[in-house]
Amino acid sequence: MTYVTPTRLIDAAVEAGVAKANLSFGQLLARGTLAGAILACATTLAFTATAQTGLPLVGALIFPVGFVMIVLLGLELVTGSFALIPLAVLERRTTVRLMLRNFGVVIVGHLLGCGVYAGLYLATITRMGTDQTHPLVAMLIEAAEAKTTGYGVLGASGIALVVIKAILCNWMVALGAILALTSTSTGGKIVAMWLPVTMFFALGFEHAVVNMFVIPAGMLLGADVGIGQWWGWNQTPVLVGNFIGAVTLCAGLLYFSHRTRVQRADAAAETLEAGAAEPVLATR
Repeated sequence: MTYVTPTRLIDAAVEAGVAKANLSFGQLLARGTLAGAILACATTLAFTATAQTGLPLVGALIFPVGFVMIVLLGLELVTGSFALIPLAVLERRTTVRLMLRNFGVVIVGHLLGCGVYAGLYLATITRMGTDQTHPLVAMLIEAAEAKTTGYGVLGASGIALVVIKAILCNWMVALGAILALTSTSTGGKIVAMWLPVTMFFALGFEHAVVNMFVIPAGMLLGADVGIGQWWGWNQTPVLVGNFIGAVTLCAGLLYFSHRTRVQRADAAAETLEAGAAEPVLATR
């Protein structure tokens, strides 16, 4: 049986959160950079499929390939960590300081990865800046403006709208990160992750890391968007909404649905036993 039961799933999620919080600065930056580049590549693949077929659902069905690669390679995606590390903090297995350190460094890595991929990809679709006829040029410009000034025209309601879409997005993405722990087989993990990630992309919700590629790429291609509009009308509220969605609708509800005092005590006891056993094993 490769299925991991919900009660054991919480144990696995907490352990994953502890491991992420304890990574070094260099590991976080490298893993965040790779994850940003891979997700940006998956986004262009999904956009290409949409442009070729005229069916956004086809792009949504393909997009999870990037998320799957990130998880299977053990890279760092901040939107997944928004669900896992707070559980470790809740169980007092790590600290708020280490959690925020993870988030901050990984976000910087995402920006680097998305930026590098954007530069390389835009060079290819514009033939080194000499041709603007590629269909993804117009698509990226339109997406960048819709994700920023499109909300800006609504004022305060636009901020509320983008936060809501970000909450709903990371409800699904965080479910993908946790569902990856429901199987011990590679095939099982892939299928489990694919389902919720397809849903968020198909429904047009707001994902912070995807936007770290789409909006700057559109700006480089000529979108009428400034850096202040990018961060004010999208990136900052989306990060906030993604965190809220992961903690409340996903990790928090799952935790309190399946965790009991007995299970928490058992997990703590197992941790203590493991810690006590390490010196003994080291002397053998």
